[in-house]
Amino acid sequence: MDSQLENVYQNVLRRNPGEAEFHQAVFEVFESLGPVLRKNPQYVEGAVLSRICEPERQIIFRVPWVDDSGRVRINRGFRVEYSSVLGPYKGGLRFRESVNLGIIKFLGFEQIFKNSLTGLPIGGAKGGSDFDPHQASEGEIMRFCQSFMTELYRHVGECTDVPAGDIGVGMREIGYLFGQYKRITNRHESGVLTGKGLTWGGSLVRTEATGYGVVFFTQRMLQQAGKDLDGMRVTVSGSGNVAIHAVEKAQALGATVVACSDSSGYVIDEKGVDVALLKQVKEVERARISEYAARRDSATFHTSGSIWDVPVDIALPCATQNELDGDAAATLIRNGVIAVAEGANMPSTPEAARAFQKASVLFAPGKAANAGGVATSALEMQQNAARDSWSFEDTEARLQQIMDDIHDNCIQTADLYGHPGDYVVGANIAGFIKVADAVIAQGIV
Repeated sequence: MDSQLENVYQNVLRRNPGEAEFHQAVFEVFESLGPVLRKNPQYVEGAVLSRICEPERQIIFRVPWVDDSGRVRINRGFRVEYSSVLGPYKGGLRFRESVNLGIIKFLGFEQIFKNSLTGLPIGGAKGGSDFDPHQASEGEIMRFCQSFMTELYRHVGECTDVPAGDIGVGMREIGYLFGQYKRITNRHESGVLTGKGLTWGGSLVRTEATGYGVVFFTQRMLQQAGKDLDGMRVTVSGSGNVAIHAVEKAQALGATVVACSDSSGYVIDEKGVDVALLKQVKEVERARISEYAARRDSATFHTSGSIWDVPVDIALPCATQNELDGDAAATLIRNGVIAVAEGANMPSTPEAARAFQKASVLFAPGKAANAGGVATSALEMQQNAARDSWSFEDTEARLQQIMDDIHDNCIQTADLYGHPGDYVVGANIAGFIKVADAVIAQGIV
């Protein structure tokens, strides 16, 4: 790492102790930026790196609610409004027991550059709570969401901060959050949240967008290398919203997805994952992935080993951060993987990412490959602002164009800075420069 970057990074470590995921996200971006600072000394003189690493605002609040037995429960809520130089803060809410400030900061920091890459006028933020909706009843989820929004409403708005969903926050939770916001403010402000239901301001394709987007990026990446998705064997980790729609789009484009997973284990289905059955099990019944295997003759359920042990041409990690480590990467490489695209946020450890790049595996980082979700959220904001609604085909075409543009921007930027074909360098530099120029232009604020 460049010495000027190293000094800033050490200061990040000192000021943010114990936040390992945040440190990892900063380091991953900083590793790419040495050539940028040498070409643009104004970024050093203006302390742009230090300013970007420090959130504009960090909000931590108590979320009290009453469970079904009448017991008072207390969770912790977070909203880190990281950067608004490109537009209103934009980023999801994550409800999961493991949520803490460091994870929210890592996600928010990544969101800055991801949103920059979309080319749309949105800043970076992230939020959430250590509440687990999977362990709660429908009534408990509603009461929690209402309490969460009773504090959050002070900090959001269509021109200020526009949250969306993430792990543990789907259309149901967005509905309860929006209802409480409307109740408190007496405003039907559609643009305050994205991921809404189609009958009350939501956008077609938003549900599918992150999963579809990572497949569109993978398709474009393969085309750049003279290959095609048609006929490829694919593994998609996870079985939530992103994973399900990555499976759906990959198979629609001719690939065969042979494995997917959840926290209990993974299934192998050599005939190709049955998307309709997967949706029934995971979205309707909210059951474990083992139930899919129990109903599908061609599928087997496994709790030992790893989903990454399955030989495939393409791996799409779509579950959570740091799920794919160096050993898993080595196994995929030995088994002949040719491309890896991140559908989750930072699902590959640094060791895994380096292994893929060293082995000349096409590797797309999440800030580029999974930007389809936030891009379509921004398209939802456009529709809300215009009081308009677009067709599925029109919105999907816009999403594919955005993903193709992100891909091409990454390739061109990597070439410009002496790292041809390096999607990590290309994504980091392209995302950073747009933000850095805006930081300089807007003065010391």
